[in-house]
Amino acid sequence: MNSRTVQRIIEAVPTSDGAGVKLRRSLGQSAWARLDPFLMLDHFSTDNADDYIAGFPAHPHRGFETVTYMLDGHMRHEDHLGNVGELKSGGVQWMTAGRGIIHSEMPQQDAGRMRGFQLWINLPAAEKMKPAGYRDIQANEIPVVMLPGGARVKVIAGTLDVNGAITPGPIQGLATDPLYLDIELPAGATLTHPIKPGYHAFVYPFEGSVTVGPAGAARTLEAHHAGVLTDGDAVELAGGVAGGRVLLLAGKPLLEPIVQYGPFVMNSREEIEQAMSDYQRGALTEAHP
Repeated sequence: MNSRTVQRIIEAVPTSDGAGVKLRRSLGQSAWARLDPFLMLDHFSTDNADDYIAGFPAHPHRGFETVTYMLDGHMRHEDHLGNVGELKSGGVQWMTAGRGIIHSEMPQQDAGRMRGFQLWINLPAAEKMKPAGYRDIQANEIPVVMLPGGARVKVIAGTLDVNGAITPGPIQGLATDPLYLDIELPAGATLTHPIKPGYHAFVYPFEGSVTVGPAGAARTLEAHHAGVLTDGDAVELAGGVAGGRVLLLAGKPLLEPIVQYGPFVMNSREEIEQAMSDYQRGALTEAHP
């Protein structure tokens, strides 16, 4: 086994998005902080409604996918296709912007905790202009696997493989072949999981801490610090002193140029200019001849 280690750490920085929703951004805070095919990871977590109540009013996207995973709270998705989704605790919204989508995500609560993540995953050039799509994944559709030692894993995308015991998640068959696991590790509990060589991978602890890597090369990551991993065929994780909860994400890199302007992610400046022009004239969601 060629176990991956932590290559670099990206500390999540406080910022805001939408109409002023407060969050922490690790991947995506700069071009340096991307990890092909992952463009951005935002983590929102607050008990103060003032931090989230304004939500994310209607806005456009083109050229990538957004994955919203709600740990606690209730948001409503609406888009120009007529989709309405109720994103509640434990659920996931998987949206493919493709050639264009205009949507909103608005809180359906005015008090209590709002906590979760939004991940942006790039689309290959051949798929950037495909029709938009949307899928609601309810909490009861996401497998939860209990492992020896008290570890618990939610399988959102890809496949959990523990010593040959396979548990597929609800999202499969995408060009970037994403793995998206939510892993809870009590103090000292361990998990070794395969990751395809050549795939890019990172871990993001959001509760407590986790240790990443084999004995002699292990590194502890505290909450809100994304650890970008070296290449290899597996990753070894262990719960920190008080245990930890961590996202493990991996995907097939696209190895294509990335040009981003706000909510548009394409392969060239000309394509970005086209996206802006299309949006301004109300044609973002239409197919090009």
